[in-house]
Amino acid sequence: MSTQLHDGITEETVRQLSDERNEPEWLLETRLDALDELDGLDFPSVIQTPGRTWTNLEDLDFEALVEPHEQTEEKDLEVDEDATVVPFHRALDDADLEDLVKEHFGSIVPTTENRLTALSTALFTTGTVIYVPRGVDAEDVKVRTTMNGRSLFNYTLVVTEENASVTILERQDTGSALDGERYYSGIVEIAAGENSYVQYGSLQDFDQQTYNYTVKRGDADTYSTINWIEGNLGSRLTKTAVSTELNGDSSETQIVGAFFGHDDQHFDLDSAVWHRAEHTTADLVTRGVIDDHARSVYEGTQDVGRDAWDTSSYQRENTLMLSDESEADASPKLIINNHDTEASHSATVGQIDEEDLFYMKNRAVPPQTAKNMLVEGFYVPVLEEIEVDELRDDLEERIHERLN
Repeated sequence: MSTQLHDGITEETVRQLSDERNEPEWLLETRLDALDELDGLDFPSVIQTPGRTWTNLEDLDFEALVEPHEQTEEKDLEVDEDATVVPFHRALDDADLEDLVKEHFGSIVPTTENRLTALSTALFTTGTVIYVPRGVDAEDVKVRTTMNGRSLFNYTLVVTEENASVTILERQDTGSALDGERYYSGIVEIAAGENSYVQYGSLQDFDQQTYNYTVKRGDADTYSTINWIEGNLGSRLTKTAVSTELNGDSSETQIVGAFFGHDDQHFDLDSAVWHRAEHTTADLVTRGVIDDHARSVYEGTQDVGRDAWDTSSYQRENTLMLSDESEADASPKLIINNHDTEASHSATVGQIDEEDLFYMKNRAVPPQTAKNMLVEGFYVPVLEEIEVDELRDDLEERIHERLN
């Protein structure tokens, strides 16, 4: 049994949060069940080697970081008129949307999967529901969440019906000045109906006093596609997991990741795909740069099930280190239980090529300019995979700002 996470989180706390939002009984019971399981659950799994844990979530001071009743944020929504995009609790005021939420809430990311998902379920106060009806093509759905309090727990649900499509860009950042450290937790569930297409891009740019824990997971039905774009630039420590369950025949997924760490930032990034049906395809590609005393940990998993005939699954991760004090680790994995599979994985960690740098210097390019150009060029293979122009432009701009 684990030690208690936070003495101030009680049944009364959870009931008050639920009552203030006029939630239905089923959601209150879900919160209370998560609270009841909380202290018996493990923290999210992290890579460990003998004598060393690569990311120490247990060391976070949740007593100081989590203030359940002081969650404040600003949420801006830009919506396509053909899609339903509403704040989470407004969706509960509509009978049809409430049924949709009740059906899918916690169905892809179990509410008690680990200690931090249970904490999020018990305490979340904000979120967004995105619903795209059958046959509708929705574009330019944008959600911006600005965290203003000590802690914030956010939930996003995306549901697409048959032959529907949607492109979503969700941003998280930090707003008003606040002394001390903060904690953000976000859960995203995507249920992609038959022959539907979902592209979900996110850009995390919290200040460097924020600890960030997020889980994003999709369930892909027959002939459906779920593509993820994951940009991580901010926070002091980020632990994030992005994954897709390919449960329908001929379903597909792509997970594209980009990160840039400096100072003493720490990024622990997981990408995973579960091939559970026939003729499924996955492509996982991540590139990141770390400087100063920053640290990156990457774990990628391709899991091919016994019934996943004719599987194609590829993974590659590359990290560029700009200082001798930075540290990067990568652990790509293949778990194959079906011989009718084409799969590969690779990971590299290295520094700027000295020959490239020497070549540019000898052509009168200033050393820092040469270094910056090589870093920006390093990101090109990932940026080329990003189909959301606004997100690609934002990432390029923020990378350029950080280099300069």
